[in-house]
Amino acid sequence: MIKSIKKACQICGSSFIGRSDKKFCSDNCRAVYHQSNKDKSSELILEITKQLKANRNILKSLNPQGKAVVNKNSLVSKGFDFGYYTNLLHTKSGNTYHFCFDYGYMYGDDQKIVLVKMNS
Repeated sequence: MIKSIKKACQICGSSFIGRSDKKFCSDNCRAVYHQSNKDKSSELILEITKQLKANRNILKSLNPQGKAVVNKNSLVSKGFDFGYYTNLLHTKSGNTYHFCFDYGYMYGDDQKIVLVKMNS
C-alpha cells in the first residue's frame, strides 16, 4: 500500500500531500519539469524538417509544369534556404541537382535556378 506523506514540489518548492512517489504539486509543475528535460535535439530536428518542407513547397509553387527557370531572388524572397536539401543528384553530364524530397534545383548561369520535379 502506498502512503500519503507531506513533500515539497521539485519545481516550485511548495508543500503538498500525496502518494509517496509523487514529485510535483500540480499538473503544471509536472509539465514544466518534463518540458525542461525534453531532448534539445528533437527541437532541432523539427526546425530542420520545417525548413525542408518549406523549401519543397516553394519549389513546387514555382514549378507547376515539372521544369522551370527562375531567378535566385524569387526563391530567397519566398523564404527558401539553400542550406537545406534532402539529397544530391549528379548527372553524367556533370550537373548537380539539389533535391528537397521530390522537387529539385540546379544552379544555372547569372543568378538563374533551374527547377525540376523527380519522376516517380
